[in-house]
Amino acid sequence: MALSCVVSTHGIQRGGQMGWKMKLTLTGVGTLALSALLFVMLGCSSLPPRPEGPAVQALPVGQETRLDQVVAPALEARPGQSGFHLVSDGVEAFALRGLSGRAAERSLDLQYYIWHDDLTGRLLALEVIEAADRGVRVRVLLDDMDARAKNFAIAALAAHPNISVRVFNPFASRQGFFGKAMEGLTSFSRINHRMHNKSWIVDNRFALAGGRNIGDEYFSASEHVNFNDLDLAFVGPAVNELSASFDRYWNSDQVWPIETLSPDDVDTQALDDLRRRAQAYAVEARQTPYIKAMEGHDAVAAAKAMALPMNWTGHWKVLSDAPDKATRDTAPLESSAVLHGLTQAVGQAQEEVVLVSPYFVPGRSGTGQLVGLVAKGRDVRILTNSLAANDVAAVHGGYSAYRKDLLEGGVALWELKPERVAGDGKEGKEGISMFGSSGASLHSKAAVIDGRVAFVGSFNLDPRSVSLNSEQGILVEEPVIAAQVASLFQAMTSPASSWQVTLEDGDLRWSDGTESFDKEPEASFGRRFQAKVARWLPVETLL
Repeated sequence: MALSCVVSTHGIQRGGQMGWKMKLTLTGVGTLALSALLFVMLGCSSLPPRPEGPAVQALPVGQETRLDQVVAPALEARPGQSGFHLVSDGVEAFALRGLSGRAAERSLDLQYYIWHDDLTGRLLALEVIEAADRGVRVRVLLDDMDARAKNFAIAALAAHPNISVRVFNPFASRQGFFGKAMEGLTSFSRINHRMHNKSWIVDNRFALAGGRNIGDEYFSASEHVNFNDLDLAFVGPAVNELSASFDRYWNSDQVWPIETLSPDDVDTQALDDLRRRAQAYAVEARQTPYIKAMEGHDAVAAAKAMALPMNWTGHWKVLSDAPDKATRDTAPLESSAVLHGLTQAVGQAQEEVVLVSPYFVPGRSGTGQLVGLVAKGRDVRILTNSLAANDVAAVHGGYSAYRKDLLEGGVALWELKPERVAGDGKEGKEGISMFGSSGASLHSKAAVIDGRVAFVGSFNLDPRSVSLNSEQGILVEEPVIAAQVASLFQAMTSPASSWQVTLEDGDLRWSDGTESFDKEPEASFGRRFQAKVARWLPVETLL
């Protein structure tokens, strides 16, 4: 039995998930006694025993499904190769998930950090239910930091005979703010380790993986801020490797079946209610501007026709961290397969390295490696969020500690301007706080090496991705994909989108060619103060 009674005071979780406050109004000895009792009862809650059983694996490919019939001939003509398609458009990213889910005939394996209860989240959940109704075997693996808030809905899904739901590193307390708060406070060192992977695998033939969670802001459907994000859609042996990664997580000791955590909530009536509500919502959603606009989208038409253009190569790597990565007492390069693979690829650069990371805290070692590349004659260019665009001031504070060293060492830096809320011309800063919100503009995690190798994944260049979260990514040696990522970098670093950061007489300057600033542009005094305080605090390893 796993007990959650280890006192820990460290850790910062991005996304506004943590930072709880409590207030007790009783006085005297009674207050102390009641507080102690609640601490014991709720803070030291325990996870139920994790059930043992045979490992469950991805279903093998066949020749019968529509995806089999489309993909198999292409693979036979290109032995050993995989086909890749870069997905930079949010509408296309949503359509590919929905339409491929609708085409599923054998299996759906879905792994996500976040699945929002919004327009796109609900519509994709309905595709999952309807696939299961057709007899498709569905496995849904979610990180519990987000899943716990939707415990009843995901438990209802598990009532379907064809749907299995498991959660990564779960909270023992399944509902209520106070239980979550106490458990987080008393076992923060465990709770602070999260599964950041994102995978959508259909019939073990077609997959999507990259930076996108499930939610409106990831699919250009939000009325407020829409993230700049990237996925790779692919077919071929690379799908088998992603499936193997999914299986490793699915069968790991870090994962619990939802029916073990919430047995009373796995209810067929709740499933029926969920299905009816989702179907009714889908009818209403057809009238939304977002869904109507999809009908005229070229990429949607290509996806419907199963005519997605692919770039083929035999040179690729699916990089996936071990589920128990955060518990290993090893050096980062040994514990993180993603860091190891990306570092190796960057180290082999002969001409240039282009990096895109929303959260960028390179540390002394990373800064030294990047400056060392410049000293060897490599061109190193980096794009990250500006303070005004970053949803986590603490992370920006960590990054700012290395900004001058990078610039002095010849690294070129750009910081993305904050996105605007459509129609009002104002900055999309709603809800931005020191420790997180949903307001970040840049969410893509990517790299281009020598114009021929591209990386797309969930991995930020920061200590959290290196040591605290499990991550994944895909390295593809294919000039067309690399050129597409490079073109996006060029667009994102244009004067309309970013400020270039430079040094003038030892002082930082931000410029878009029209205006120049000597302090963080468009960031309030409060934001700058938050970032500076975070820079002073000993929290870098947690960012």
